This record gives sequence, structure tokens and C-alpha cells, in this order.
Amino acid sequence: MSESDDSMSEIDAQEQNHSNGVGGGIPDYIMNLDNIPAKLPTHLELHKTRVICNIDAPQHTDPINYSGAYAALGVDNSVRLDNFCQNFKVEVKRFTDEDIEFDMIGIDPAIANAFRRILIAEVPTMAIERVYIANNTSLIQDEVLAHRLGLIPINADPKLFEYPDNAGGENNEKNTIVFKLHVHCVKGQPRITVKSDALKWLPNGSELIADDTKPNAESKPKTFTSFRDNHDSKKKFAKNPPAPKNLDIILAKLGPGQEIELEAHAVKGIGKTHAKWSPVATAWYRMLPEVVLMEDVVDEMAEELVSKCPAKVFDIEDIGEGRRRARVVNARACTLCRECIREKESEDGADKKEKESEDGADKAIVIKKKEWEDLISLRRVKDHFIFTIESTGAISPDVLFTEAVKILEDKCERVITELS
Repeated sequence: MSESDDSMSEIDAQEQNHSNGVGGGIPDYIMNLDNIPAKLPTHLELHKTRVICNIDAPQHTDPINYSGAYAALGVDNSVRLDNFCQNFKVEVKRFTDEDIEFDMIGIDPAIANAFRRILIAEVPTMAIERVYIANNTSLIQDEVLAHRLGLIPINADPKLFEYPDNAGGENNEKNTIVFKLHVHCVKGQPRITVKSDALKWLPNGSELIADDTKPNAESKPKTFTSFRDNHDSKKKFAKNPPAPKNLDIILAKLGPGQEIELEAHAVKGIGKTHAKWSPVATAWYRMLPEVVLMEDVVDEMAEELVSKCPAKVFDIEDIGEGRRRARVVNARACTLCRECIREKESEDGADKKEKESEDGADKAIVIKKKEWEDLISLRRVKDHFIFTIESTGAISPDVLFTEAVKILEDKCERVITELS
């Protein structure tokens, strides 16, 4: 048997081992070859980790997830848990009572989008679901008034309540919060504005008598809820009773002699059922912008570049001898409007000249100076996301993200359980 036959048999054996799960993600015979690079070349690394934003369209937008994409170069592209734990970071950039902005570094776009969808549709909150109107002589219709009440953020912890479906149709203190609204505009007085601060919490449940209740002197009339005398329920809301988060939301306007009397029952739900249960005004993310000056932009061109950018990404520094140079000072603020790489059309044609070929025909227009697209490279980092959560106010934005992580974790555990 020749040496070539021996080497081929060795390669076949290693390929067989690789197909059977023996060894790493890259065949050993590739790693044993000469001139195998330890890492990706610069241009491939750029394509793998960045989105290139040209004047016409972005390039290399798809993530490269195939484990053997760079096997011929000796680079393992498989997803490894230890690498994820080492590279994953969360950095909070801004935090208030209503919104939070943080960076999620080292994750796939699918995971970032999973968090966004969970925040919008699967984190539970409390919202008004049933409205029992005893009297409404205002100009606003009953249906419109009920809809406006449903969109009011309720300041109540949903963890303290159960879903109404779990109670078998019974409305009790474990799954229902009852509010009362009774406003009357006296005749001869000016018009009044009914705001959300008129909603008053009823700790003992509904006070309206159900329509199907038969009068009985021996028993209490039946209402729309069946609350029990639970002192523990009252104690847990003693310091922070349920109420609308914003007390100045306009519900209606009453003229002289008009009146509104109703009860509003809030229950637990998720945004997937109706938008009124969505805990966020919006939750969105964008990839981290990266602005790179490929060459020095100096003097008049530097001033033009600074004036072109509406996001104030660039600034000018003095480099001595009366010369100035543009530099990137706030790449994070870049919105990819592409104004910095867009060419301005010259009115007098001073920057252009036409060449004629030997036969006298017009030739292509030649630009004297370099185009802006050659001087500036606009990029997006594929695994670095700027995440923004704007809460409706019912739940703090940091708590919302924590709850979204728990929901995603529960989903993963269910999948593992079903597959095992």
C-alpha cells in the first residue's frame, strides 16, 4: 500500500470518527494541515460580526450560526455554553421610574426578540375587564367609557392575584379588584372633568346588587363579587392600596345635571389576550452603531462632515499648524440616516469633469475628490443590542425585564421536560 493510500485511509477514519461524534467540531486532519489560521481573517471577521450599512442597502445582515461555516479555516463556529457565559453582559445605561435603557452583549437576535415579544404579550398585569354601569347620563357612550377605563394602568402587584379562569367563574378577593366611580355635576354649576382619581377602591368587593337577585329579608343581597372577610387581604394593601397609577387621566366631562355611577372590576391578564394588559408602552432594541473613519477627514471636509450629521456624531479637533481633523465622539447616537455618506449634487458642476474617448463619445463622469462612502464606514454590531423598555407605570421597568427572563426560563424548562 502506498503512502497516499495510508493518508487517505487515515482521513477516512477521522471523518468516520467525526460523524460518530468523536472529537471536536472540526476534523482533526484539517487542524493538522499546514498554514491553518488560528482565527478568521479580518474581512471574514467583519462579515461575521458586523452589518455593513452602505448608501443603498445594508450588507451581511444574516447571522452565521452554522457550526461548520469556517471549518476549512480551522475555526469552530459552534455555540458553546462556556463561551456564552463568558461573553454575555448586561450594562444599564439609563434607569428611571418609567423606562430603562441597557446593553445586551453577546446574544443572538432571536433571543433579543424573544425578550421583546414576552415583554409586550406575556408579562401579566392587572387591568379593568368588567364595568357595571348603574347610571350614565354623560355624552360619552357606555362602551367608550368602559374602553377608556380598561386602558388605565392599575398600580397593583399581579403576583398577589390569580387568573380569573382558575377560580371556576367565581369573582373573589383572590382574582378581582373592585373600584367605584360616582360623580355628579350639580345643576347651575360649571362643567366638571372626571379623571381617574375618581376611582375608589372597594376592599369589601362589589356594592351593586346583581340583576338576577331575588329579594330576601333573611339574607344579604347578592352582588357581582363574593368577597369574604379576609383581614390578611386588607393588611397587604394597607400601605399601598390598589389605585390608578396616573390620577390625571381624563375619562369624561359632565355638564350640569349629568351623572356617572359605575363599578369597575380589574382582573389579571396578559397582553396576548388584549393590549390593555400589556405592561409596556413600548419595548424595542437596536444594534449598536459603529462609525469608523477609514481616512483622515481634515479642514473644510471636516467642517462639512460635522455640519452634515444631524445626530452630532462627529466633532472637530485641532491637530496643529492651523489644521483641523474630524473625529467620532458619539457613535451610539447614530441613527443610520446616512447623511454623512450621501453626496451632495453640485449645482455648478465644479467638482466634476467629463472625459471624451478617442472616438469622441462621452465617457463616465469622474469625481475629483473621494466620495464620502469611501471615507466613512457605517456598521452595526450583530451581537450588541441597545434595549429600551418604556413601562406604562404599573410595574417598574427593571421588574418587567426580570419577569421576562423568568418566563423565558420557564419556557425552556418545559421544552427540556417534554423532550426528555
